[in-house]
Amino acid sequence: MTTLDPLLTTAQAAELLGTTERFPRRLIAERRITFVKVGRHVRIPASALAEFIAARTVQPVTVRRTQLRRAA
Repeated sequence: MTTLDPLLTTAQAAELLGTTERFPRRLIAERRITFVKVGRHVRIPASALAEFIAARTVQPVTVRRTQLRRAA
């Protein structure tokens, strides 16, 4: 996290993830994502959200045609 890293509310994080606000709150409660407490407010650094997404991104599998023929 850099000093200029924007801090997102749980609502903003949920919008970026395309989920309800409950999901980022659960990630925070389960300590599955980095967060910052600013007084009584909880914020998620944008870089932590990007790391969370990158760590869970599944790359497509490429299958060669010869492998398809053998399987059939």
